[in-house]
Amino acid sequence: MTARRLPATLGAILALVLLSCLGPARADIRIATFAAELYRDGPGILVRDLADGRDPAVEATVEILATVAPDILVLTRIDHDADLVALGLLRDRLKASGLDYPHVFAAEPNSGMATGVDLDGDGRLGTPRDAQGYGRFRGARGMAILSRFPILRDRVRDFSALLWKDLPGDGLDPPPFPSAAARAVQRLSSTGHWIVPIAVDERHVLNVLAFAATAPVFDGPEDRNGIRNRDEIRLWTRVLDGLAPDGQPLTEPFVIAGLANLDPFDGEGRHDAIRQLLAHPRLQDPKPKSEGGAAQAQKGASAHRGDPALDTASWPGEGPGALRVDYVLPSAELRVTGSGVFWPTEGPGARAARLASAHRLVWVDVAFPD
Repeated sequence: MTARRLPATLGAILALVLLSCLGPARADIRIATFAAELYRDGPGILVRDLADGRDPAVEATVEILATVAPDILVLTRIDHDADLVALGLLRDRLKASGLDYPHVFAAEPNSGMATGVDLDGDGRLGTPRDAQGYGRFRGARGMAILSRFPILRDRVRDFSALLWKDLPGDGLDPPPFPSAAARAVQRLSSTGHWIVPIAVDERHVLNVLAFAATAPVFDGPEDRNGIRNRDEIRLWTRVLDGLAPDGQPLTEPFVIAGLANLDPFDGEGRHDAIRQLLAHPRLQDPKPKSEGGAAQAQKGASAHRGDPALDTASWPGEGPGALRVDYVLPSAELRVTGSGVFWPTEGPGARAARLASAHRLVWVDVAFPD
């Protein structure tokens, strides 16, 4: 399977010109991921909510991002539109708050992409679960990257079109679920898998490996979502092992950032997948922590096996409780200078965290070794 190459644009050409204007590298670079609740039940609704300035979740998201001020941000669960109108409005809001992202990238996600096939085996066609990834409309719950530094768009590697059956050891055969027709068209990525090179300065390129995996729940005894979640994570392990779908090695420093939707120990799912990724010799796990995660666990969750301070999401009173499901994982050669999860226990920040999402923003500061 060959990765889909995105065409070079005027922005990509300008990015190369800008390299000479960036000057020396910063002492460190802050990379963050946030599974925001910037998705709605229909197309255009997010644009409305971003434009009118009255949606509490939007306002809280802007507040959090302006507070943490990442240099590179991987947003998951943000509705995508063809002209990136919603993303442009969000960028304008952030700029007004003092956080300027001149460079953005957002390819069309698999979420909401119709297939015309009964993918979940419920005997109906055209439901959100019959899309390549769960979504009520095309572009629902996509991803975006916002950056202070130029994005080398003509070097982006996009594995989102990789068919699930073409990943070795996918675990769904025999028999094919729910049908051979479904297996013939089902993509692996529920949202997307991107390798996005970012030119931090004239000497350094940082590759951002962005993804948002399906939750390992909402299925049946066949564990379709659990297996797919495992395989979405396993794709990055294969890339690090030199087995990328396009056959190209990953040689430059990188950071994996996004929503894995899997805790190493707690909740549902095939935990070995994330544990194997975290233990990969090409990666390091900074283990970002927060006081809010630890405090949340003190309210209950007696069966919690992992360190609650590492948790990045909470569903109090329902579901799995608090879990670590969002990750920023730098490559081993980068120097980690700081990390954290934005989860204050009091004050305006605590209120913003509650309003913005069930997930919490995760950030890591890195520096190049030289």
